[in-house]
Amino acid sequence: MSYLELKKVQCKDCYLCLRECPVKAISFADHRSQIIEDRCILCGRCMHVCPQDAKLVHSDLPKVQQLLSAGKKLIASVAPSFISNLGLTSFEPLRHALKAFGFFDAEETARGAEWVTHEYARILETGTMKNFITTACPSACRLVQEYFPQALPYLAPVASPMVAHARLLLHEHPDAEVVFIGPCLAKHREAAESGVVSAVLSFDEIKSVVDLQEDGTEAAAQPSAAPTEGVAMGESGNVTCRAKGYPMTDGIIHSFHHLPGGYHYMSVDGPKRAMEVLENIDNYEGVFIEINICPGGCINGPFSLLPKGGTTKARLQMQQYLMQGIHSYPTIQAGEVAPVDLSYEFPRVLNRSRKVSDKEIEEVLRRTGKVSPEDELNCGSCGYRSCRAKAWAVLNGYADIEMCMPYMRQKAESMAFDIVHNSPEGILLVDGDLNVVDANATAMEMLDIPGDTMNFKPRPLKDFMPPLDFFLAYSQQKNMEVHKQFIMSTKRYVDIVICYMKDQNLLFGQMKDVTEEVSYEKKLDRMRNETIETTDQVIMKQMRVAQEIASLLGETTAETKVALLNLKKILRQEEEKKED
Repeated sequence: MSYLELKKVQCKDCYLCLRECPVKAISFADHRSQIIEDRCILCGRCMHVCPQDAKLVHSDLPKVQQLLSAGKKLIASVAPSFISNLGLTSFEPLRHALKAFGFFDAEETARGAEWVTHEYARILETGTMKNFITTACPSACRLVQEYFPQALPYLAPVASPMVAHARLLLHEHPDAEVVFIGPCLAKHREAAESGVVSAVLSFDEIKSVVDLQEDGTEAAAQPSAAPTEGVAMGESGNVTCRAKGYPMTDGIIHSFHHLPGGYHYMSVDGPKRAMEVLENIDNYEGVFIEINICPGGCINGPFSLLPKGGTTKARLQMQQYLMQGIHSYPTIQAGEVAPVDLSYEFPRVLNRSRKVSDKEIEEVLRRTGKVSPEDELNCGSCGYRSCRAKAWAVLNGYADIEMCMPYMRQKAESMAFDIVHNSPEGILLVDGDLNVVDANATAMEMLDIPGDTMNFKPRPLKDFMPPLDFFLAYSQQKNMEVHKQFIMSTKRYVDIVICYMKDQNLLFGQMKDVTEEVSYEKKLDRMRNETIETTDQVIMKQMRVAQEIASLLGETTAETKVALLNLKKILRQEEEKKED
């Protein structure tokens, strides 16, 4: 079952949730994150750090509404942190609101917590456990079960307050179903695995119901007596349940009426400290560890509606509530036996992650340019604590190899370098003083610049080409094009595109060698001129020939005319003679 889902359209190439996740239970594919369900301890930290609010949380509210519509007898088990989350001063307004909503009844989970403390004390008195880890936090329990199996023998075999309370309620109301209300995401999984809790709601999900019902009930529900400040909790005359302090750091330790001997009592909150303690658990002896994954305890849970003033204000409100001396139910007496079984088993939990060899890891590292330990920067930009941890994730299909920021930057810079320095066109950078500050090999060849590209030293542009056009481009801060610029030292002609880069205050010059084109054009011009000259000569010659032909044709014609006229005259004379 998915307790956390993802809004895919809003998540891309961030890695912030992965960096925050204490167990790296987030995979990336197609540049988007995905919760790895069998690795997740449901601490909810990824929800809070996501800048796009891309995490969707499973809600049991529709299920609760269906159960109510079906006429089911629902009893709410409400975490004591309702005080700081809902801004109430007592439980009765919330109880009335839930009953008005359709619940049969509601009780504080602290009732189950008190029995859990009672069971803790009983086990501690036996002195059989080398170390003792509390089990109220389901995220902490999952952390031990899956990631720190060496600490499993020290995990108290006792149910959480939620499960203990649900067993008590079902013992008293066999026909009922229990709904837990609190600020914890991990309670969803614990409820499903417990078999005694039907649904889990957050304070935010029932807040509208409380808002609708608290008018008129709040005043009636206020305690009639003033807070009994200065009276130690649990002493004679004060029947406050100390277990109501479970949501706070040290709350479990302070819930004991007296601390069993033989142990040093300490509380640990936050995933980093918790993991440090669990990693070194075998180095301790006689230590009672109250463990919370949420910094500050449950009052700072994933679904907490913290008051103005944050966790500190929430703790103050909880302490004031504890000191009010409200009589919710009798405290448990020494030697009293629980009416239900309070034991709980925490088996080893395995996930689908596979073991990988050092050779496989080194191969992945090599693919990202890490061929020696010095290349392993362990910068954490990908979200993993080390380059080897990220390589492990790649081999398990949890991470893309491109998630290595230094590698991708180096790759991009290398590609850019290769493109620029292997370009068939000359590229150079010129500063405001008209010095060439960088150039690729092609430009250096075109301009006859000595040296090499890897150790380029700035040189005056005027030493290699006329700088006027670059001066105009820089002074006017505009782009320019120069055609057929002659380079004296190399006898080349180049076309130049000059771009002014405002952010860098530099000129970018891109040069194309057009020497062959210019030479070809000159050759064409020469051929054109030669052709024109030849044509003129041919025309002149043809004109002379034509004139000579015309002259010859003129003389022949005249002679023919004379001959014909003479012939005509003779013929006429003969004709006249015949007539005579």
